[in-house]
Formats: sequence, C-alpha cells, structure tokens
Amino acid sequence: MEVQVGALLGMGNPLLDISATVKPELLTKHNLKSNDAILTEEENIFNDLKDGYQVEYIAGGATQNSIRVAQWILNKKFATAYFGAVGKDDTSKILEEKAREAGVNVVYQSSEHPTGRCAVLITGQDRSLVTKLDAANHFTVSHLENPENWAVVEKAQTIYSAGFFLTVSVESMLKVAKYCAADNRTYCMNLSAPFLIQFFKDQMMSVLPYTDIVFGNETEAATYAEVHNLDTKDVREIAKSIARLPKENGAKSRMVIITQGADPVVCVKDGEVLEFPAEKLPADKIVDTNGAGDAFVGGFLAQYVQNKSLEVSVKCGIWAATHIIQRSGCTVPDKMDFTA
Repeated sequence: MEVQVGALLGMGNPLLDISATVKPELLTKHNLKSNDAILTEEENIFNDLKDGYQVEYIAGGATQNSIRVAQWILNKKFATAYFGAVGKDDTSKILEEKAREAGVNVVYQSSEHPTGRCAVLITGQDRSLVTKLDAANHFTVSHLENPENWAVVEKAQTIYSAGFFLTVSVESMLKVAKYCAADNRTYCMNLSAPFLIQFFKDQMMSVLPYTDIVFGNETEAATYAEVHNLDTKDVREIAKSIARLPKENGAKSRMVIITQGADPVVCVKDGEVLEFPAEKLPADKIVDTNGAGDAFVGGFLAQYVQNKSLEVSVKCGIWAATHIIQRSGCTVPDKMDFTA
C-alpha cells in the first residue's frame, strides 16, 4: 500500500548531537560509563569536547533519529512528522534544516531556552551519551492543543516516542496515547535507557496500558526484570511479561520487540515468542553503534506503516541498524536499497 503523508509521527526531544571519538580518560574525568545514557545540567563536558576534539554535528535525539531513518526508507516527502521543543537559536535552525532536508515535517515548539544538545562520546565501538535537554525539556501539551498541530496527530496512523520523553511531558504522551487507543491507531514507546525504567517507573507504567508496541534492548529488558522483580534473566520471558501487562485497547494485543545487538531479535506477538537472527558484522566494519537502536525502530516502523508483516518489519529494522553502525553518528547513506 502507498503510505499517506503524515502516516508516522514522532514526539520527542530534538537535540543537536555533538559527536567525537574520545580518549577513555575523558569518560573517567566525568565519571561516565562507556555504554550509557545520562542527563546533565552541566556545561563542562561540552566545553571539554569542543576544546580537545574534532567534533561532528548531527540532527539527533532518539525519536528524531528513528523518524529520519523511517523517512529515508519511505522516501515520500513528509510521510513522517515530528514534534519537540527547540530554542530560538542557530542550533534550532541547523536542526530544522537537516530534518526538512531529509523530508521530515518538523513541527517544533519554540522555547525561550537554548536548543538541547547531546555529547556523543565514542570510545572504540562503544558510546556514552550525555544529554543537556534545555529547550527539549519544555515541551508542553499546549503545543498539541493548537488545532493545526492536533491535525498532524489526527493524520498519523502510528505514533512513536522514545522513553526519554517520559522525563519531559508524560501529559503529552498520555493525551496522544489515549487518542490512539480510542481510535484504534498504533502507539509505540521505547524503554530507551535503564535509568528511565528505574527512576521514571511510575511515568512509564502510566503510559504502557495505551502502548501497542514496546521496543527495547537486552540491557533495558534486564533492568526491567530487576525493577519489577520478575525473577528471570530470560529475555523471552521478560518480553512476554511486558506483553501481558494490562492494555486499554483490547482490539489488538501488545507487541514487544527486544533487540540484542548481534544476537537474535526477540518478538512477542499475540502472546507467541518469535526470534529473528540479526546480522553480525565483522568488528572492522563497525564504526559507531550510536543510533543502532534508533535506526532499528525507524526501519521497523517504515514497514509497519505500510502494513508489512512482522518478519519484513524486523528484517528492515535489522537492515537499517546494520547500515547505521557502519557510519559515524545516526546518518544515512544516499542510496536506500532495502528489499523485503
């Protein structure tokens, strides 16, 4: 089927990624782990990055990354749209330009705060993400209540937010998720990071009943099992447990999709566990794993909004993630050559 304009909507934290390959000492200096994602209020890490390293700027933020990848695959102008809050500064101009160039209809909320940034610190094949949300933290439900913007929501068949948005506007997530449940549309959320499962548990659990598709990776699944006392380390059992949580829209069962790097992707659909082999790249081909999870979601959703099967959607997710990790940052090649 041909995809409609605005079929896929993302709602998240638009950030300018400031990416660099760094010495491990920089992580030590700032007490950072090599494969982690944290929030900061400090400027120090950004100053150290700019002073000591060659940096690259990329339009980022987990949700915006996924939407850009989906847009690249769908290859129809404004097949995707995106909400998030940015500042009135040059950074936001770069972000908007990059996103629109990619064909995404960005509908940013304007804030008095500076545009958010994310330091992407690459050490070998690992990456540590340090985010200063600034403007992104000031997205409000009033942006959705503007009739022009709500019309964007009404056009969307599938709406996606990374879990990071739970720290910003649960109210916005719930408004949109409840609309999806009532109107039989698809609402998707990503577990996104262990700290969200630990410290934003109530927020996450308030949105999950309205969520039709839950994405995550093996580390997040393990944290979920720990926080919810599941007494298992088996990813398949954890995925089944998330799929079984109470659900508002009973018309369709919840799908849970857990990626495990080069290990198989675990999916729960209609209560059944399915596994799909991932592609294992030789180490020398891997440039940067930042954005692999975001790319997977983008690839998956690009097929899902075209009503493709779970198998094709997962295959496209793996294909997209495999492409992205061979490049620096969450950037896409010119040529899109996915075939189902």
